[in-house]
Amino acid sequence: MKHRIWFDSVSDRQHNRGRYSFLTADPVGWLHKTIDQTDPWPELHRWCSRLPSHGMVANAELAQTQSIELPPFCGGLAGLIGYEAAWWLEPSVRMPADFSAEHPTTGMAIGIYDWTIAVDHVTGQTLLICNGLNAKLETNLGRGKQRAQSIRQRLEQKPDQEPRSRASSPSASSLMPSQEASKSCPSPTLKSNFTEEGYRNAVAEIIARIRAGDSFQVNLSQALTHPATCSAAELYQRLRQTNPAPYACFFDLGCEQILSSSPEGFLQVRDRKVVTRPIKGTVPRTGDDIEDERLAQVLGGSAKDRAENIMIVDLMRNDLSIVCEDSSVRVTGLCELERYQSVQHLVSTVEGQLRNGVAISELLAACFPGGSITGAPKIEAMKTIARLEGQPRGAYCGSMGYISVTGNADFNILIRTVTQREGQWHFPVGGGITSRSDPQNELDETWTKAQGMLRAIQATTSDEPRN
Repeated sequence: MKHRIWFDSVSDRQHNRGRYSFLTADPVGWLHKTIDQTDPWPELHRWCSRLPSHGMVANAELAQTQSIELPPFCGGLAGLIGYEAAWWLEPSVRMPADFSAEHPTTGMAIGIYDWTIAVDHVTGQTLLICNGLNAKLETNLGRGKQRAQSIRQRLEQKPDQEPRSRASSPSASSLMPSQEASKSCPSPTLKSNFTEEGYRNAVAEIIARIRAGDSFQVNLSQALTHPATCSAAELYQRLRQTNPAPYACFFDLGCEQILSSSPEGFLQVRDRKVVTRPIKGTVPRTGDDIEDERLAQVLGGSAKDRAENIMIVDLMRNDLSIVCEDSSVRVTGLCELERYQSVQHLVSTVEGQLRNGVAISELLAACFPGGSITGAPKIEAMKTIARLEGQPRGAYCGSMGYISVTGNADFNILIRTVTQREGQWHFPVGGGITSRSDPQNELDETWTKAQGMLRAIQATTSDEPRN
């Protein structure tokens, strides 16, 4: 199956998220652009304008006649918007150097996906939904029935009946969790684009620029790289166990694979209502309940972390006001604590109601990339990021998600994300820098955020010598 996507809500759902997981593949239309190519946003806007409203009606009738609750994704548009997709929206944030020729970086990879398998983790139901879409986003009932029958036949095949490439083409069953996990040290072959001193110096420079009035906050990341020692599917099996998250996903672009255990939602749309949930503020989970509670209290009382979170809340309110009814934009949760497998975060919630006539692709363009992974003001922060990081982020800090024929949408923020490309695993980690930041603490925070991914990697390299 080409360009398969697994939107994998692998979490304990304690935060009332992650009810559904979705598997889809074989798009009937495909839009893939690297950052040195022409702007793909106009084509995405055209696709959104053509999404068939009758697909929503047909699926609603299916739900009514069979007494089932319609899942939020019933087919439509799905895929990746890389961090550098912002370069087409705002050319001033491009990097001074051109890395595109030597290192082609995906800026956008979106497909028209006709069918989806929806797994309802609450009811235990699994639904196969097929619309009969073609590349022009036209539906056909006969085509939909034929395609659905083909999918069912493929699902009934034994695993050894479908040849696949171990490195890049996992089957649906291969995306299920492994029964083993490792908590050993990271491999000594791990590399970063920063030395420890270099990262601390970059943080210190950002602090100086903030105090000079250039910015309020800048998100700085270090890009970690490790040789790939197994297939992307096997690493993802490990990752979803060592670091489960409600916005996890796996995407096989063919040229590369995206593996993410992201806890952060970017934009969710239901009945034209938009919700965004920026994360700012992180402390580790230790395995000791008393110590975890102490760290949670430190995080909740941290002036630096709360200020960082509130600044991003203000930025997201401003972004949403571009496309939402003015009176509808409001903060419904501020600096709330959420616990995950490896870390604890401060999370806020901002909501709004889309104005009439605004397409979801326009919402994405207005808010992209998420303020929690840029800083504020967004454009100035992104210029600083480009200069100091010195290489494209790619999928990291971009978004993966879907725009359903039903009008729903879900996109995450691609943190805790690994890109497997040309025999290497790339996984940046970063944090928001403010005037209250301490360079060493900021460096330590990046390693805290990397722990879930490092455990998954070490589980695949247990024969290598340890640090």
